[in-house]
Amino acid sequence: MSEFIESEDCACEETYKDEHVWMNIPDKRGRQRVVIIGGGFGGLTLARKLKDENFQIVLIDKSNHHVFQPLLYQVSTAAIEPSTISFPFRNIFRGRECFHIRACEALRVDPEENILYTTIGKLTFDHLVIATGADTNYFGNKNLALYTMALKKTSEALYNRNQILESFELALSTNSAEERQRLMTFVVVGGGATGVELAGALAEMKKFVLPRDYPDLDANLMRIVVVSSSSCLLPAFKEKSSKEAADYLTSRKVELLFNTRVEDFSNGILKLKNGDIHTYNVFWAAGVRANSLEGFDKELYGPGNRLIVDQFNRVKGFDRIYAIGDTAYFPTQKYPNGLPQVAQPAMQQATNIAYNLKKMINSEPLKEFKYFDKGQMATIGKSHAVVEIGSFCFGGILGWLLWLGLHLFYILGVKNRIVIFMDWFLSYLTYSNALQIIVLPLRKKRHTISIRKDEALCSNPVKDSPEIPKAPGNTAS
Repeated sequence: MSEFIESEDCACEETYKDEHVWMNIPDKRGRQRVVIIGGGFGGLTLARKLKDENFQIVLIDKSNHHVFQPLLYQVSTAAIEPSTISFPFRNIFRGRECFHIRACEALRVDPEENILYTTIGKLTFDHLVIATGADTNYFGNKNLALYTMALKKTSEALYNRNQILESFELALSTNSAEERQRLMTFVVVGGGATGVELAGALAEMKKFVLPRDYPDLDANLMRIVVVSSSSCLLPAFKEKSSKEAADYLTSRKVELLFNTRVEDFSNGILKLKNGDIHTYNVFWAAGVRANSLEGFDKELYGPGNRLIVDQFNRVKGFDRIYAIGDTAYFPTQKYPNGLPQVAQPAMQQATNIAYNLKKMINSEPLKEFKYFDKGQMATIGKSHAVVEIGSFCFGGILGWLLWLGLHLFYILGVKNRIVIFMDWFLSYLTYSNALQIIVLPLRKKRHTISIRKDEALCSNPVKDSPEIPKAPGNTAS
């Protein structure tokens, strides 16, 4: 049975779904096929470290590009362009001989037969690496999923930018003081690094953007609230860093609500356990849930839907199926609830798998994975960040400079580093920004797209190998 499905996450608006055709992938030519699901930090690291002479690599992702997620909040607040933190896979891997990229969605895996099922067909593998990351966790609340703003995808960041700017424009136009205040109230749910960085960026907009670009709008009307179920900001950080972040945001007139849970959001009212906030603008940064692949027994899925892995990052019970990053559940003595769901564990796990895959070819002993904590950091605003490296804990301008340098280091491409640095440098000196543009997508009906189902053209490796009323008016997806 075949059908067309619509998915806003996929690279194509309409994706052909047929689980019974073989994916159109060239013959392996004697190489081992490594299928990597997900082009985030972990998947990208692994794909870059594996060499073509030993492996045929198939990279599967719902989009056609890698996104540098730590800076999505700056796209949301019109600080940088999305293109500076988005990198097309085909550019990154241009010239690779046995490297194949397919923009589709992985549906499920048959771990016994080593077959992966996707929206464009099925594919056998010698090794499968599940690096599907995590998505926003709304804890089953449909209203929160529908009406709040998230920060996991480029499309979401652009939607957020549109909503923020439209709220300013509409606040200027309305004759209702009540509506104006709702439009000018911004709530960030979640007191972790993402929530703190977003709140700090919004505070910068209030102080520098509104007085200059919206002189008819009273900047003091802009209300920024951080709602956290924890007793402090940055609960994963040391107490000194948490206090420094709270003091800085408070000095920027950001309201902090601790030990507070959100119950619902509808009709411009955010319902809290101990009161309501009237707003049209709610950012949800209060947790994630792993995008683990279906097909395994239920007992292999740990807390947060993460797949339980062993010391070699293999899904428990399988020698050639791996999970890394946000998708992997690997508790240690220091991290009894699993490793932090940030970039570093994913990249280190990917490096370890790349090393072991090469060892497996030569029948050499494998190396156990050991996580090395390189520290953590969060920016709170221009010229201010908190940094923790081992026992060292510091902040201020020094922390911000380190944060800036480290993020530039991990950005792909010299050109992108220069562009982002110039954006930050000019913005730092002048507080001027030319990116405050509302761009609503044009949607037209496309012709039906057919994918050829000639199995003779497809390689079968089994044979050849051992109310928020949209801000209001925002239609971006």
